[in-house]
Amino acid sequence: MEFSEHIKTANVEDVLLRQPLQPPGRGTLCITGHHLLFSDREEGASRQLLLLLRNIDAIEKSVENLWGHSGFFSNAGLSERMAGSSGTITIKCKDLRVLQLDIPGMEQCLNIAHSIETLSSLDCVCEMYPFFYRPSYLNLQDQWGLSSPEKHYSQMKCLHNGWRLSSVNRDYSVCPSYPPAVIVPNCIGDDTLKKVAKFRQGGRFPVLCYYHRKNGMVIMRSSQPLPGANRKRCREDELLLQAVIGGSDKGYIIDTRSSQQAQQARMTGGGFESKSSYSCWKRLHRQMERGKALQESLIKLVEACGNESNNMDRWLSKLENSKWLSHVQTALSTAGLLAECVERDGHSVLVHGSEGTDCSLLISTLAQIIMDPHCRTLEGFLTLLEREWVQAGHPFQQRCAHSAFSHTRLQQEAPLFLLLLDCVWQVWRQFPLALGFSEALLLRLATEAYASNYGTFLCNNDRERCALGVKTKTHCLFQALLKSEETDYYSNPLYEPTELAIWPSVHPQSLQFWRGFFLRWTPQIRHLEEAQQEIRNMVIEWGRLAIR
Repeated sequence: MEFSEHIKTANVEDVLLRQPLQPPGRGTLCITGHHLLFSDREEGASRQLLLLLRNIDAIEKSVENLWGHSGFFSNAGLSERMAGSSGTITIKCKDLRVLQLDIPGMEQCLNIAHSIETLSSLDCVCEMYPFFYRPSYLNLQDQWGLSSPEKHYSQMKCLHNGWRLSSVNRDYSVCPSYPPAVIVPNCIGDDTLKKVAKFRQGGRFPVLCYYHRKNGMVIMRSSQPLPGANRKRCREDELLLQAVIGGSDKGYIIDTRSSQQAQQARMTGGGFESKSSYSCWKRLHRQMERGKALQESLIKLVEACGNESNNMDRWLSKLENSKWLSHVQTALSTAGLLAECVERDGHSVLVHGSEGTDCSLLISTLAQIIMDPHCRTLEGFLTLLEREWVQAGHPFQQRCAHSAFSHTRLQQEAPLFLLLLDCVWQVWRQFPLALGFSEALLLRLATEAYASNYGTFLCNNDRERCALGVKTKTHCLFQALLKSEETDYYSNPLYEPTELAIWPSVHPQSLQFWRGFFLRWTPQIRHLEEAQQEIRNMVIEWGRLAIR
């Protein structure tokens, strides 16, 4: 398919652009296969806007004839009205920007709107911009990504006695959403793993995601078991979990569903680990919302942020009704429980919900940030995201298909990754010296997950990325962020490493609304950013003087 097939009008002169934090500008609008380009042609102005079409969540259009009648017209008499009309396109972006284009000529306006709607919603991954993006500072011949299961295992020498690297999933036939290699107990063979995979939803059998150096305890993650209404057992599954705890008296299973939800899952073939079959494991239920409920929460919050007529009481009421901060609180408290089981109580933990691709990854990531100092460094954090989200099979293509503005019917969208970044921001705010990266990094990641020049967040799992050549034909965002010119901006100049665990407070008064993201396009936040940047520059300069 040629992108030109979808572009009836490639450029339009005399377009008026209204965008946040900038005065209105008049100039030329151009549309390409992947971008919307606006160039200000007014005297003394040199502003440009380059907007990735994939960043567009929704558009609204209206046209008006010379006599001021708004709306769309029937075909009768349409040509007579074309010349004496204008149109307005409102563009709502996935990064929460709202732009407005005033375009002379109804036909040009409708053509541009049609092109934007079509090109911003193309489903073919291979036609997306990361496959065409070729920055001079990156090389496609370089190894893709920061780490791999093999590299992670080789770096953890203390694992080698009790754990092994299994290639049972080398062709993705055992579990389509797992990477080709996973870490499992030494005494569990590949044939056993294949049987366990058939007893777990989507084949996501329990695998190691974290080894706690201080006491040798581990975090495992998986999907739900499949005992069903008949309460089937899988001896191999029981054997694997027993091998995880070895001679220990017990382990914990943190189920991110309520007890009632877990019971109901039996009616559809799912379920949970029964006490009779898994006597050494204690099950803890911590219900976490995902899917439609979480997406609707984000939509309500963004709607509240965009309504400028709200007084303070009404704004606080809408913030509370969105339940977004409640989801943040639940995620942090569940991650705290997981970290407490491992760090303080000295027990290994298995984490799962239903599919094991959403909330399980969220709380295992947060728990590792709480416990592991390396995960709080800039490179360590990006490596953690690559391991726990990209390689572990979070379906980014489905979950981030739309943000908060889309008019299409909800399918599998859910802002789990955005919720993670909000939780990390809460930790960063409570422990400003303990994390080696800045808020700017979290904002960048929040934007890139929905629309990016890089291939990191394309597809839903490693299998799809390999099949489509993502690792050979696109660049990795995480590698780009670690280039020297980027690390200066995304590093925390106040960072002071600590080997201690950091325990974020989840009391309501300790959690704050993430203004830097949700209100990032307002003048008030821009002034705050400028002040923060000035402070940052002063801290960096003081650091240089201290070294001298």
